[in-house]
Formats: sequence, structure tokens, C-alpha cells
Amino acid sequence: MEPAATLRDFSISFWIPAAVLSIALVIKLPTIIRLWRDPLLRAVGGLLLVASAVFVFCSPSTIARVNRLTGVPNISAPWCYSLLMAFSGSCLLLIITWRNGPADRSAVTRRARRWVVSVYSGVIAALWALFLLADVPVERLRDLDTYYATTPFMREEILLYLCAHALACLITARLLWNWVRGEGLDAWLRWGLKLLGAGYVLNLIFDAAKLVAVGARWLGGDLDWLSTDLAPPVAALSAILIAVGFILPHAGQYARDRWRVRLAHRELRPLYLLMRASAGEGVPFVLRAAPELRLTRRETFIRDVLLPLARHLDTALGARAYAAARGLGHPPERARALASAVTILDAVEAKRRLPEPPATAAAPDTTDLLQEIGAVSRALRRPEEIAAVRARAAADPAESVGAHE
Repeated sequence: MEPAATLRDFSISFWIPAAVLSIALVIKLPTIIRLWRDPLLRAVGGLLLVASAVFVFCSPSTIARVNRLTGVPNISAPWCYSLLMAFSGSCLLLIITWRNGPADRSAVTRRARRWVVSVYSGVIAALWALFLLADVPVERLRDLDTYYATTPFMREEILLYLCAHALACLITARLLWNWVRGEGLDAWLRWGLKLLGAGYVLNLIFDAAKLVAVGARWLGGDLDWLSTDLAPPVAALSAILIAVGFILPHAGQYARDRWRVRLAHRELRPLYLLMRASAGEGVPFVLRAAPELRLTRRETFIRDVLLPLARHLDTALGARAYAAARGLGHPPERARALASAVTILDAVEAKRRLPEPPATAAAPDTTDLLQEIGAVSRALRRPEEIAAVRARAAADPAESVGAHE
């Protein structure tokens, strides 16, 4: 029996990945609950839950506690092996579902799923049957695989779980590798798949270390350190990579979308401030809200102010400003944005001079302008370019239009 301090130190390599996997599950949980009908999300949640359970129950301190509560020496062995088999099968099912899509009901996909469920369910049943047939009276918390490597029935159980786990990891790593090599993958998803692949490769190293140690026992040698000292930290690192691999696509996409919203909100600030100045006392007071709602409010406010301001827009000035911008070397899209900025600034000034335009004045079509408020707002950040366009458009209107034509 190992000293308590040694057991606590050894258990750290189990509790760290358990914590990381639990954090990954907590991060995913709101989405899983919100979209519970999505089988892919349920599969991810189930896999992370099983993976966390593997490290919780495989910790030496938990093994000792389970053995003591049940009164059966080494009862944790088939239980931990069964959790590992459930994890192996869940990995394969998840990759099959993830790769082909939850809606894929082809005969090949259905057959693959049935094969995984039936094979790994059969392996779990065989593990318990072999344990009942084996004679394992001495409790082993760290080195059960090598201590009982030559014991009848337990020998077969150890070999069965290692081979079944290695097979699942090999197939999963291969599927992930083929997927990563495909085209059209999101960058965050590609990196997540690479981390998952690295995690499953490390799982293969874990299995290889265990098998070599067990094989050495069969041949009368002693390479137990491969099983007791090398395999656990390799498994821990593997679990961390797998957890991060699942988190990264979700977290990366969330961060990217949130950054785009904040950037769009920031880009609209010049036009928003101009519209606030034009609206005067009509600016509503709003409480702080989520970035998406703040962006929607800002876009709505700008469009609501632009609509009545459209009666003051000078379309002839817009044409001259566009021609002037093109004459200054700006590309078409940038020229349109600069021309719109010039006409909006002119309309704000015209509204100050004459709040109500003549009744006969018809409001121009503002469809394109309302759709390009982001580009117009970015143009307002370059007042020197706007000044150059206004000066050129005002210098010789006929020449500007003629040059454009």
C-alpha cells in the first residue's frame, strides 16, 4: 500500500484533466440545454461527462473509496475500464455524427453507429464477466494492470480494454486527420480538430506504454514504470488537449463574432454622433445592454434619423461628389461612401438653415444609403478626404461631372 502523501501527489495528474473537462462541459452546457434537440450537442455533452468521470473514478483516492464502499477488492477495475470503453465508443459516435452531420441517415452511417454501440457494449459486458471469473484479492491502486498481468481472466480483461481503447483512438485519429485535410474548414474548427487529433495520438501512446509494461510482465521482465509513471501524465495531457479541442471552435467563433459586433459598433460611431447632433433633443436614453443589442440600437437610430433627413439630401451634389472622388483616384466603393458622407454633411447643414424643406421637395431614394451606413461612417473618419472631395466638387461642378462621364 502506497503512503497517503504519494497517493495525493499521484492523484493530481487525474484531478487536473477532470477539472479541465468539467470546465469544458460547463462552457458547453448552456448551448446544450438551449439546443437540446441537437444530437451533436448532446453527444459532445455526453462525451465530456464520461471523460470527466473517467479521471474522477480512475484517481487512486477514488478507487480506494469505491473499493471500500462496495467491500469488493479491485471492483473499481471493471468500473473504470467500462467508463473508458464508454468514452471510446462516444468518441467514435461523436466523430461519425460530427463528420457526416446529425441529419445523415444513410445506411452506411446507421451501420457504423450500430457497429460502435454493439461492439463497445459487448466489450463492457465481457469486462465484467472476466472480472467475475478472475481471482484478484489484493487491492492495487496504481499498478493493477501490471500486478495482475499474468493472472487468468484478469490478463484477458486488461488486454481487452487496452486493445479496444487503442482501436477507438486509432480510428478516431484517422477520421480527424482526414477531416483536417479537407477544404472549406473554419480556422477555429481546423485548430480544434488538430488538438483533438493530438489528444487521441497521445491516447495511443498511453495504450502502447501500458501494453509494453504488461508484455514485459508476461516475459518475466519489469517495465512497470511505463504503466505507473509514464501512462497517467500522458493520459492527463491527452484529456486536456481533447477538452481544449472541443472548446476552441466554440470559444473562437464566439470571440470572433463578438469582436465583429464590437468593431461594427465602433465603426458606426462617427455617423452616430453626426445623427445625434442632427436629431438634437430627440436622442433617447438607453441603458447598457449586450453588444448585439447595442449594435442594433445604433443601426436603428442612424436609420431613423436618416429617413427624415433624406428630404434635405442634394442628389446633384452626390453625383458631383462621386465624380470628384473618382477623379481623386478612389475606387468605386470608397467613392460612393465619400460622396454619401458629403451629401449627409450637406443635408445636416441644410436642415440647420431650413428645418423644414419646401413642400414640393421630394425625398430621394435612400435604399442604398441605408444599407451602406458602415462604409459612410468609416468615410467620416477621414475628414481630410471628405474636404478634398467637397472642394473638388464645388470648384467646377460641370467639369467634375464631365470627367466622370
